[in-house]
Amino acid sequence: MTTLDLLDRLVAFPTVSRDSNLPLIDWAQDFLERRGATVHRLADPTGGKAGLFATLGPAGPGGVMLSAHSDVVPTDGQPWRRDPFRLTAEGDRVHGRGTTDMKGFLACMLRAADAAAGMTLAEPLKLSISYDEEVGCRGIARMIGHLDALIGLPRLCIVGEPTSMRIATGHKGKAAYAVTCHGEAGHSAEAPLYRNALHLGADMLGALRELQADLAATGARDPAYSVPYSTVHAGRMAGGTALNIVPDLCTLDFEIRHVAAEPLPPLEALLRTSAERIGGTAIEIAAGTAYPGLDVPEGAEAVRILSALLEEAELTKVGFGTEAGHFDAAGVPALVCGPGDMAQGHKANEYIALDQLAACDRMLDRLLATLA
Repeated sequence: MTTLDLLDRLVAFPTVSRDSNLPLIDWAQDFLERRGATVHRLADPTGGKAGLFATLGPAGPGGVMLSAHSDVVPTDGQPWRRDPFRLTAEGDRVHGRGTTDMKGFLACMLRAADAAAGMTLAEPLKLSISYDEEVGCRGIARMIGHLDALIGLPRLCIVGEPTSMRIATGHKGKAAYAVTCHGEAGHSAEAPLYRNALHLGADMLGALRELQADLAATGARDPAYSVPYSTVHAGRMAGGTALNIVPDLCTLDFEIRHVAAEPLPPLEALLRTSAERIGGTAIEIAAGTAYPGLDVPEGAEAVRILSALLEEAELTKVGFGTEAGHFDAAGVPALVCGPGDMAQGHKANEYIALDQLAACDRMLDRLLATLA
């Protein structure tokens, strides 16, 4: 099967993160097993989603892993001019949800598996297909602990998020938090007699802004990023029921994205101290999803290996998070390199250029030659 044939089939699975990905996983498992792969299926706690680890060639550790996530972001409210879950060709590109992020690479890696099935490999080709990446890399966080026992750790993992086929050696780590501020309900005519939860939330929002200003002025910096320092971002705030009622509850969601040289725990500790100062026990901060950052030295062996597979090896860092941080933390050298541009992801009429898919296929053909 060609990469476009495979991409056409993959886009047709509406694997939005809020929904099940099992039809795609069933199809991918059958596709790989028919080609002689050893496939291990890892279900999520609900049983409604699953990921796969697969290997072709000799069993055991070593080899190279190709990694992609199966889920995509929603299309709700976006002005699509075509069916987002049907691959549509237009000139030198193909449109559809997930073509860039990141079913384009998933199609390329399945085509490589199809080619590997007809070869005698000296080292294994390994595949990872995960779930819930778009909602905080939750799937791979559950899967990664089983990798060594199931198929052995590879010597390199290529996470195929869209980098325009450049080698991304790093991205920031991210942690999400939910703040709950507790006030006291009362009649607004006597508002000063009660604790206003919105006021607590506003003061907490001010603390986030102060920390962001400090990071921008004096925090660790990495000029490879468009925003070269760690960031603190408040994305949602809610509270109150009526104008004449003092609000007794306010919620605030925020995130921290940190460069490698700026450890997360001290930043979190600063904000917890601010919460204690502002409201004492009336403010609670709950940690949510998180994923580690990635920071691979340019002279690393992994960079040398991947550079040799590309026609032009250009190094970069990306602003978005990937699963590479989880592989790296598990002891697997990992880099990010895949077809497409994230500027086309997460939006209406998402597309990927055909020459990007072709370049990825050529990279994976060179990889198979080295494994053989």
